[in-house]
Formats: sequence, structure tokens, C-alpha cells
Amino acid sequence: MKYISTRGQITPAGFKDAVMMGLATDGGLLLPQHIPHLDQETLAAWQKLPYRELAFEVVSLFADDIPPGDLKRLIDRSYDSFDNKEITPVVRENGVYILELFHGPTLAFKDVALQLLGNLFEYLLKERGRKMNIVGATSGDTGSAAIYGVRGKENINIFILHPHLKTSKVQALQMTTVLDANVHNIAARGTFDDCQNIVKALFNDLPFKEKYALGAVNSINWARVLAQVVYYFYAWFRVADQGGSDIVFSVPTGNFGDIFAGYVAKRMGLPIRKLLLATNENNILTRFINEGDYSLGEVVQTVSPSMDIQLASNFERYLYYLFDEDPARVRDAFAQMALSGRIEFNAAELARVREDFVSRTVNQAETLDTIATFREKTGYLLDPHTAVGVRAAQELVPADATPICLATAHPAKFGEAVQRATGIAPPFPASLSGIDRLPSRCDILDADLAVIKAFIEEKAL
Repeated sequence: MKYISTRGQITPAGFKDAVMMGLATDGGLLLPQHIPHLDQETLAAWQKLPYRELAFEVVSLFADDIPPGDLKRLIDRSYDSFDNKEITPVVRENGVYILELFHGPTLAFKDVALQLLGNLFEYLLKERGRKMNIVGATSGDTGSAAIYGVRGKENINIFILHPHLKTSKVQALQMTTVLDANVHNIAARGTFDDCQNIVKALFNDLPFKEKYALGAVNSINWARVLAQVVYYFYAWFRVADQGGSDIVFSVPTGNFGDIFAGYVAKRMGLPIRKLLLATNENNILTRFINEGDYSLGEVVQTVSPSMDIQLASNFERYLYYLFDEDPARVRDAFAQMALSGRIEFNAAELARVREDFVSRTVNQAETLDTIATFREKTGYLLDPHTAVGVRAAQELVPADATPICLATAHPAKFGEAVQRATGIAPPFPASLSGIDRLPSRCDILDADLAVIKAFIEEKAL
């Protein structure tokens, strides 16, 4: 399997090189040259597989330059830290299925991919006798998951930018209380979009990227998306076993990475009826799907801070397919975006979008109401991001379809919002006990490219 750029200006690369490259050297995002399409016999053979074995089958299709035995060991080790043997169990509550993606070490869906990516980096660096400085941006969950994926690992430094005072308290503590020497937390005075733009600029500075051996953990790294494809298959199989049919996945998203993994699963032949894209007030993606309006607005701070994003980095991967795999059209679209702050679409393109996606914006009042009413009916606590997906599913999934809602984080990570909605604080899992009393370390810097570059230059391996 070879990998190409959405912008069409790199030599095709193998999976291992794609992992190490992160962002393509032409500024685009990496994708496989083709997405394998599975027949019914293969889907039937996979239906009963436990999670780790299913992950091996899916990832093997895209990572054929890693020996199977090595890949199996990497996958097995990546999920040893999860507290549920199913890794991503599915539960049924109040007429919807909930795919629990928060059983990893940092209690968020990012662990599913970043535990694997950390192990892949360590494996490839050892194989190549190299060192790496990982640089990433986070709206809250990617940072801690990435840090836990590589903390203490040899030949790796990690620099994580998060927007200062714009994550939840627990999200910030999960990052800043990790004191390993190879971990560098940067609280940038700005928004997540500022952080993400700085990271992309660093990767697009090719001499800087090469000199400091930059590696990517954000979902610009294809391995992130690939690892997340697995749980769409796993959940679909489990719900189908229980009699669910015409399955709709409801995905709370701001950066389009998680739902793009579902789109890949659908292109592979998983019979998903629709992908429901749920947003908060930062709803550029909902405006795109419902109105054809992909234009930048101001970031609004909400009770679901991991979705407080305007510019969705993974959207470019989807556009590559929407534009019939034409990299010139992708390049033109982002040139237009740079000039006008928007991308235009024709009627035929928007009709194709709506074949795969439906979307709804869920505001803060609706989010808090959903947390409260869901608990009253079931006793089950939703975090505010999951509540966005549940509310959208309640409103948009038709009666003849079966909703699976992605639970992207443990409610204790957003205790203030849950307590505001329900009047009770969610119980802290053991992994968070006493976290507010631990020593912490963080550098507060301006969201300025030159400032961040100077910091990395000083601390890099």
C-alpha cells in the first residue's frame, strides 16, 4: 500500500514513511492510493473477532510494510492499558447504542489511536536509528493522549500546544502533571485554531521540519485515522448481532477526524446508512453539510471545549474524495480559502455530501438539558461532547434506523459541565484520583510562530 498527498505533489510512500512524515511535504494530507473494498465473506469472517484481532485485520490492509508478527505485538501492547477487555464496548441506553471510547489511560477516544501511534513511533525510530521531536496541537484530549502514548519513550521529545485556560481543568491537569523529561507542555495565549495553525506552519517549514525531525500526532497523521476506523467495524458488528439494522453513527466532532474514520469504514464496505455529524456552536461543518457554507467564523467557547474549532484539518481528506480524487481541485479550494476565508461548492457536490452525511448543531442549553434528562431516564452520565451526539441522534435519526452514538470522553473529564447540568459531580475514576494535588509543569507562551519555534529549538533533541 502506497500513500499519496491530497495535493498530489509527493512521490508515493509506504506506510512506515507516511507515519514518520505526518503532514505531506507539499502541505497536503496523506491518504492511501486506494481504499480496499471488503466483500460480504470478509465482513462475515470479521464479525465475531475480539477487538485486538479485528484491529490487526483492518490495520494490516494499510500497513503491509510492517511484518505481521511485529504489527500484532504493537497492536496488542497498545491496548494493554485499557480498563475494559472489549477496548471499546457498546452499551444500550434509552433507545440508543453508546460506543464507549473512554476506557484508555486518559479517558478519551484519542487513546485508541495514540497508544498505537506512540508504539509505532518507538518501533520505527529504533529500526531507523533516529530521534524525533513530536509537535502537536490540542483542544483538550489529543494532548494528554499523545503524552501518555510517548512519555518516557526513548529517542522522542513531545511538544504539545493547548489554548491557555480554554480546556477543562481535568484536561489541563492530565497534560501538565506529566513531568517526564521528554514532555513539554505549552499553553498558548490564543485559540485551538491558533495552535493548529502554528503546528501546520512548522510542518510546512521543510528545513525546520527536517533539522528537528518533527513528527505529527494530530489527526493530520494518517495512522491516527486508521486506528479509529477499527471501532466503527467493531460497534457495527456488535449492534448488528443484537438485531440493529440500518445503522447511523452519530459523531460529535470539530476537526472532522473521528467522523472521517467512519467515512473510510463506509468506503471499505461497512454498510453504514448515514454518518450524523454533530457540532456545537462552532458549526462550520454543519453549515457546510446543510447550507453549503464552508466559511470561517469566530471561535465560541462552550461546555464542549474539544469541539471549539473553526478550521477542521481533516476536512481536506474528505474534499479529496468529494472532488473525485483531483488534487488540483483540492489545491484550488485551499487557495480560495486562504484568500476569502471560504470554499465554494456546486450543487452536484453538495448532493453527494448529503448522500453520506446529515448534520445538526446542538447548542449549550440543549447539551446541558440532554445530560440532565438522559441521567434522569437511565442513570447514565454523558460528557458534554457525547451529549451533543446523543441530542443530534434523538432529533435526526429516523425510527426505522438504529443510532450508535460515539461517547468520546468520560464525564469526569468535564465535571463542571456535568455538575451544572445535573447538580451532581461525576465520580472520579481511580486514574484521576488526586490529580489536582500533583505537581505540574507548563510554559505559557504567546500564540506566535516565532516564539514557539524558538522554544522548540531550545528544547529539541
